[in-house]
Amino acid sequence: MGKIEAIRHKVRDIIGTTARRSTGFSRIEGGRAVVSRLTSALVRAILVMVLVATPSALLPGMTADTKQMVALVALFAGILTFAEYNATYPSLVEFRDAPPFNRVRFLMLFFTVFSLSVIERGRTAATTMTEFFDAVGTLIGQSMDFPYSPVRLATLMLSDEASPAQVDAVRTAAGMAYLISLISLAVFVVLIRAGRWPKRDSAFNVWINLPTFDPTAGPDVVRRLTRDARVNVALGFLLPFLSPAVVKVSSSGFEPMTLSSPQTLIWTMTAWAFLPASLFMRGIAMGRVADMIRETRRHKRSVEAKARYAPV
Repeated sequence: MGKIEAIRHKVRDIIGTTARRSTGFSRIEGGRAVVSRLTSALVRAILVMVLVATPSALLPGMTADTKQMVALVALFAGILTFAEYNATYPSLVEFRDAPPFNRVRFLMLFFTVFSLSVIERGRTAATTMTEFFDAVGTLIGQSMDFPYSPVRLATLMLSDEASPAQVDAVRTAAGMAYLISLISLAVFVVLIRAGRWPKRDSAFNVWINLPTFDPTAGPDVVRRLTRDARVNVALGFLLPFLSPAVVKVSSSGFEPMTLSSPQTLIWTMTAWAFLPASLFMRGIAMGRVADMIRETRRHKRSVEAKARYAPV
């Protein structure tokens, strides 16, 4: 009996020690996850703030009031980004845990803002880099300036009293922004095809990555994802053609758009090129998610069919 009791005590001690170790390990892993998420959210917030402040940092002659306003907007954007990526449950940002979707979009937005800021800086403080960016933008703008092209329609947003220099500036900015958006879209498609996005070795949570999409509402989720993907692709294709017409119609009765301010020109052309490419990417991503769900269902049906007719 004494030996049996000793063995029981030894087993109980071993089980208790293992449980304590597993609990401590779980706490350490949970703490690492929290720190990693906090650091990632902080880095993203800083990058967004740098993006917003880039034109003011590169353009000469910015007034103190303009710098204060830009700093306030950058701070607000950074806080919003930090709160979104540090939260456990998402609210606005889509594909938060499915890289490289948001990374490609951010790089596209940053390079567009940076390139247009460099071009505008070269009009008052020309350097070799500013002349290179201006030459590339001018070449692309002139080559795409044909009737009914997005670049031609972008120049038509200007008022009739706009000077030839302002028209050239808009054409150059539109050409550079459109070139960056097309390159980013091509890179995203290549990454999807080469890396089989989203990755199959990790679970894809539709609710976290598509917080504004309710998979339980309406008809079949695959049908809704396919429909939304087609709508986004169609909007991405039509938006460069529709936005100048909307601006032209909405400005009737008001002062026509001149885009004489460098900051206004930079952000207007950035939005004009970024939004359609972003809709294109969103449509492609949602179509990819629909295909993944369809393949998963097909695999489950085949496994169930094999199990149903397997010999006993």
